[in-house]
Amino acid sequence: MLRLALFDCDGTLVDSEYAIAAAMRDAFGALGIAAPAASAIRANIGLSVKAAVRALTPNLGEDVRARLAEAYRDAYFQHRTAAASAPEPLFDGILDALDHLRGAGWQLGIATGKSMRGLTHLLDAHGISDYFATLQTADMHPSKPDPAMALAALDQCLVEPGHGVMIGDTSFDMGCARGAGMAAIGVGWGYHNEDALRAAGAMAIAEDPADLPGLINDILCQRMQS
Repeated sequence: MLRLALFDCDGTLVDSEYAIAAAMRDAFGALGIAAPAASAIRANIGLSVKAAVRALTPNLGEDVRARLAEAYRDAYFQHRTAAASAPEPLFDGILDALDHLRGAGWQLGIATGKSMRGLTHLLDAHGISDYFATLQTADMHPSKPDPAMALAALDQCLVEPGHGVMIGDTSFDMGCARGAGMAAIGVGWGYHNEDALRAAGAMAIAEDPADLPGLINDILCQRMQS
């Protein structure tokens, strides 16, 4: 039986809040616009750049939003390529969880608001590019919670929705999973709280990466028996 564990990236695999927030503040500063509160930036991590900027600027026009999105990409690239700049760190225990799932025969994938360029750079920097059978990014699909990324990942891996599980830290991830007919597991180390994750459809919450293999298998077994 083919199975897919589809992971979000920012806030699930890697701790990228500092890099994203710094780039967003720089983007607003470059256009002479007051930056949003840190809590607002954090709440929108996981969306595509365009969708995050739109959510952060309800009173601005689309032309300004387009310039902010471009300024964000420039700032993020500059932060990433700065001298001695390290990639966003993997959360402690994530690599062990990925190894465990691969060893158990799971196909692994990523569905993220990052661009493909940014994602592949990150995976290469951590030496884990070959872990993933499918990579779905915001420059290929609508932003989560639209299910397009999850549906494309299932299709590429030849997996039925009932045999797929999405793992993420935001309500956007949970909505994406449920829209695609996949199981949804939230993580407790990311950027949205447990109440928000459960309200968006999380079937379980992993408090530690070590919990993921067991939860993923339990959820899949429950779905197959129902």
